Amino acid sequence: MKAIIEYNSRKIIINVSEPIDISIPIDVSRKNVNAWYIDEPKIFPEEIDGEIVKVSEGAVVNFNNIHFNPHSHITHTECVGHITEKAHSINQNLKHYFFVAEVVTVAPENLGEDFVISEKQLRTALRNKKRDAIIIRTLPNLMDKKSMQYSNTNPPYLLEEAAIYLREKGIKHLLIDLPSVDKERDDGQLLSHNAFWNTSGEMRLNATITEFIYVPNAVEDGEYLLNLMIAPFENDATPSKPILYKIIK
Repeated sequence: MKAIIEYNSRKIIINVSEPIDISIPIDVSRKNVNAWYIDEPKIFPEEIDGEIVKVSEGAVVNFNNIHFNPHSHITHTECVGHITEKAHSINQNLKHYFFVAEVVTVAPENLGEDFVISEKQLRTALRNKKRDAIIIRTLPNLMDKKSMQYSNTNPPYLLEEAAIYLREKGIKHLLIDLPSVDKERDDGQLLSHNAFWNTSGEMRLNATITEFIYVPNAVEDGEYLLNLMIAPFENDATPSKPILYKIIK
């Protein structure tokens, strides 16, 4: 089924029956993706008055608790409140949910003991295109990303110059298939987070970073309509479910 959406005075046609889910869920039935040195997520039934509230245990409903950290266990979207002393809520600052996005594929470059994404790589990928969001798929793009244990592995990250470039180009929403846009251990500098949100100047409260996505190999690079759906948590970050729609026209 096709739909026509008017976006910034542009009429966009998409096929709403062909959504592309690029989120990684919490799935405790298998090895869940994890980062930042904490235990795995847990989903377990509540116990009330000694009774386990689970249908298979005789209850009339399933009534599960979920214990997780959005930064460690699931696709999540965060705002500048992730790195500021003052509390800023993603639920209060993300007020629009549809954006024209560009999917780009990048092979991180070797820099000393690290692998990084540079400004040059992003300039080459975006060229003169004007987009509100960028979705970065890194190579190699294996299914292991959905269950990778990232702690103490020094994953690839964005150089500060790359984050500055995206900010200056007007990219408001940065989505990436890594646990962070910054180096795992950087003495708390968080150079790319700070650069993207412009914390040393006029902070970009309506800009977001989404980490732990997974873009299937079958998804071609190019222009898409992004529906950035978030759970309504009053927190610096919240689980999210970004959905792509190929733009027909």
